Amino acid sequence: MQVRFQPDDVTVPAREGETLLQAGWQAGIYLRQTCGGQGTCAKCRVELLSGELTALQEGAIWEEASGRWALACQTVPASEVEVRVPPRTRLSEDEGAGVLTETDEEEIAAPAPLYLRREVALKAPTLEDATDDLLRLGMALRAEGELTGARLEAVRRLPTVLREHDFQITVDLARRGGGWELAEVSPPGVTEPPFGVAVDIGTTTVAVSLVDLSSGYSLAAAGDYNAQVRLGEDVISRIVFTEESPHGLHDMRRAVLNTVNGLLEKLSARTSIDRNSIRAAAVAGNTTMISLLLGVSPRFLRREPYVPPLTRVPVLAAREVGLRIHPEAQVYCLPSVASYLGADLVSGVLATGLGHSEGVSLLLDVGTNGEMVLGGADWLLGCACSAGPAFEGSGIRSGTRAVPGAIEKVEVAPGGRSVEIGTMGGARPVGICGSGLIEALGSLAEAGVLDRAGKFLPDPDNPRLRRGEDGWEYLLAGAADTAVEEDIVLAQTDLDNLIRAKGAIFAGLRTLLQVADLRPSDIQRVYIAGGFGRFLDLERSIRIGLLPDLPREVFRYVGNSSLRGAKEVLLDRRRWEEAHETADRLTYVELSAGTSFMDEFVSALFLPHTDLELFPSVRLAG
Repeated sequence: MQVRFQPDDVTVPAREGETLLQAGWQAGIYLRQTCGGQGTCAKCRVELLSGELTALQEGAIWEEASGRWALACQTVPASEVEVRVPPRTRLSEDEGAGVLTETDEEEIAAPAPLYLRREVALKAPTLEDATDDLLRLGMALRAEGELTGARLEAVRRLPTVLREHDFQITVDLARRGGGWELAEVSPPGVTEPPFGVAVDIGTTTVAVSLVDLSSGYSLAAAGDYNAQVRLGEDVISRIVFTEESPHGLHDMRRAVLNTVNGLLEKLSARTSIDRNSIRAAAVAGNTTMISLLLGVSPRFLRREPYVPPLTRVPVLAAREVGLRIHPEAQVYCLPSVASYLGADLVSGVLATGLGHSEGVSLLLDVGTNGEMVLGGADWLLGCACSAGPAFEGSGIRSGTRAVPGAIEKVEVAPGGRSVEIGTMGGARPVGICGSGLIEALGSLAEAGVLDRAGKFLPDPDNPRLRRGEDGWEYLLAGAADTAVEEDIVLAQTDLDNLIRAKGAIFAGLRTLLQVADLRPSDIQRVYIAGGFGRFLDLERSIRIGLLPDLPREVFRYVGNSSLRGAKEVLLDRRRWEEAHETADRLTYVELSAGTSFMDEFVSALFLPHTDLELFPSVRLAG
């Protein structure tokens, strides 16, 4: 049986039992989904133009005035089929073009990298000094530290290269455990430096930075969307996918490896550096992302008592992991703390210096999970709260990621009868992204369109406020003015999702403060990490109760602190050790234990909060 996809006019064979969603992958057509292919999000809807489908669940095929429709993840071709993929359903292949990657192009002072290349002169053996070659080399390298291991191929080359070059050689050393492993032996005079890569595997995006391990200089960086978003848009949906799909774990691992290796290929082409010259990689990411990269099942992460498969990953060879760099390159995965407090936060603590700071600091990474670390030099507390995918533009009727055409600026006039929007790149609107949602919620509240619970206040004279399929909704842009041929709206259910998301994050912070017996005013620095924070409007974020109402000068956007921390680890082995020390002393607060978080969460489901004394600078409409 064949499936033809329109408007691409691409035909692919459908294997027995294969869904339209899976057939689309074959055709290079990726459909939106936030539920891991469970048929609950209805994001993968396609129009059935001809042929017959078999529904895998009730309601997967239906009729509207516009035609016959189906959920691609829950329908299997029963004949030759032709379907149309509407713009709203399609996950564009070029959406990754909008990902921005920050990199610090300055050298890291006095690099002490995890991989060294050194030229060494050894004292030649004599009848009186017949010390073996490997031990002799170890003695000559004592200034670098103890030689505790060696790769067999290097040991095989050592005797010959020593004698052919009068006991002057070049050696490569890889950090392993508390000492050095002899990685490679070469003749003297090797001038090419070894290179390394820092990798941040985010749920939504992946970023890679290529560095010169000798100088500490960043040569280039690149970023793209994590290809796993085609299989599930958040952590939970991806875990579900690995359980429900016959080859789910394999597909998830292959997707992220394709992304990382694709970025490595781009960097290699851009810098003319052979990927075989890359001898070390430092990798950060949340606990689920690291598990999926390694092909380790994360299914128990979402089951009580939420135990991760591992938080300390052994140093591995690139060939074992699947990275297309030198096969024996060492891969250093930064340590995690718990199922939902990962290596990305540990890396962020390193990058911001929070673990050494005096007073109280907060590191906040707002995304699918609101992850945060509170503390300083004397103590560290961390937690993660499931904010849902709203801040990534998912789970929102007209939501999209931060791509060209995403609505990022929203100014609602008093009364709400007119609105001005701004899009990324000035393109025609395709939807509204997370930062735009925060602006919209704050602006609607300021305009008096919402009550303090975030509910629309009915106004029959407001042409933008109307009854929709999910109740009241507010029109941001009409179909004629958009690139997706549909109205872009904010429905009441969207606002409810967003208020729950912001409430969860603020409740998480309040819970940490309670554990530490502190008030919000005790926080002296707030580091906002991640790509989302770049576009965050500070005033509106405080207005809706997402961020604490603190003096604005205490807030600092730190960009991709996960990538920065991974790079620091790569270039300074002391930071590798510090990463493990940080993970060991970071106390994880499980929010599902006890009632404190839930009490705080309920209190935070208002704009900005039930306790207005927490937000003295916020002026309420009306």
